[in-house]
Amino acid sequence: MKRNLFVYLLLCLCCSAYAQNGGVTFTSSDAALQTAFGRAKEMALSYKGKPGDPVGPWYESALPPRSAFCMRDVAHQSIGGEILGLNKENKNMLRLFVSNISASKDWCSYWEINHLGKPAVEDYRNDKEFWYNLNANFDVLTTNWKLYLWTGDEEYIKGAAFENFHEKSVTSFIDSWVLQADSLLSRPTHPNAPVPFNDEDSFHRCRGLPSYSEGVPNIKMGVDLIGAIYRGLMSYASILDVKGKAKEAKLYRKKAAAYQKSIDDLWWNESASLYNTYYSTDHKFGMEEGETFLLWFDALKDGDRKEKTIQHLLSKDWNVENLSYFPLIMYQNGQAEKAYNYMLHLTNPETKRREYPEVSYGVVKGFVEGLMGLEADARFDRITTLYRGKKESISEIKDVPVLKTLITVKHVGNKRSRLTNNGKKKVLWQPRFINDQGKLIIKTAVWVQPKTFKEISQI
Repeated sequence: MKRNLFVYLLLCLCCSAYAQNGGVTFTSSDAALQTAFGRAKEMALSYKGKPGDPVGPWYESALPPRSAFCMRDVAHQSIGGEILGLNKENKNMLRLFVSNISASKDWCSYWEINHLGKPAVEDYRNDKEFWYNLNANFDVLTTNWKLYLWTGDEEYIKGAAFENFHEKSVTSFIDSWVLQADSLLSRPTHPNAPVPFNDEDSFHRCRGLPSYSEGVPNIKMGVDLIGAIYRGLMSYASILDVKGKAKEAKLYRKKAAAYQKSIDDLWWNESASLYNTYYSTDHKFGMEEGETFLLWFDALKDGDRKEKTIQHLLSKDWNVENLSYFPLIMYQNGQAEKAYNYMLHLTNPETKRREYPEVSYGVVKGFVEGLMGLEADARFDRITTLYRGKKESISEIKDVPVLKTLITVKHVGNKRSRLTNNGKKKVLWQPRFINDQGKLIIKTAVWVQPKTFKEISQI
């Protein structure tokens, strides 16, 4: 009898462990939302690399046929990866990126690395001839900061390779590529071009693209790069604060402010009531893609201009790379209904190119950080929640790995929220609500011990 009881208890424990480690799940009174999350999760996890791949743990984050991961896509997929339990993959890929920065590449890393652990041949020939978008260093720097906030893993901000990458990016990289705030429009178009220079060779012409918009000919500067630098320097300042270097942090915030100021002072097109997105070699501003990243990097401070930018983005059709950012961006900027529609659109089997990896990871972020409003801050062991769903709906996200524990969040409309701590570490929960008048209500933060829950109502 005792033996049978022991076996029963063991099975219960095993089942419980499996339930907690079987991955994040989402349920909702809104069947369409629940289906959308299931599709996004399934597709995102299908990009996980094979156990025996020479590169180590990784997931697809580039054009799918390449079996590779690039700096931009990893930067944007990484929190989605954490939510899906791909922490080892994130750490391995980011270690490779930060470890491969070098003077011979003018403080660039490898833009894209394949499953063999080699720089992808589609983007790299040698240290003098390769493809590289200059946004990448600052995007990865910010990603490392966000991963620290989400996971509490200090290697992302204090590990030797990470520290070197961050320090070189905000100093030597800026100097090498003439990216000082007062040089953005006067800098050479190709500061570190191979000699002799061949404009027909993309590994010459694109060795240091000043934008993520790759189809703009004769581009000298992209506004998205300025936004990336601004956010990268702000992230670096926050890292310095954690290290107790307040004086240096203040200096980098001041530097960051100069880039943000240049966006408002130089790039706003008054007649169009929109931001220009690029500056060409013939000294003219123009408009293509790029606005999305001004919101992604939270680089807009003028409320009226920001709203006009959002409305312009909502008024046009964009490729799926751009749309992959929309669920989170729109939820965070008061466009919940639009965000909802984008999540359903991006997970619709009939949507073209929905298989691009950034799409499914972007939808996962839209659910967890956007719809459920779950944010983490390792500095205070704090989790913040805010439901942005329909006020009559009920939604629950279960077993989210965050801050070295597993948490479940359930929202009953905008009236009541519950946080369950399924892991082994206590967390500080800061519940927030949006009332029927659209006003933000911030409730008193409470500690939630392991294996317990707290439930808080708006009133």
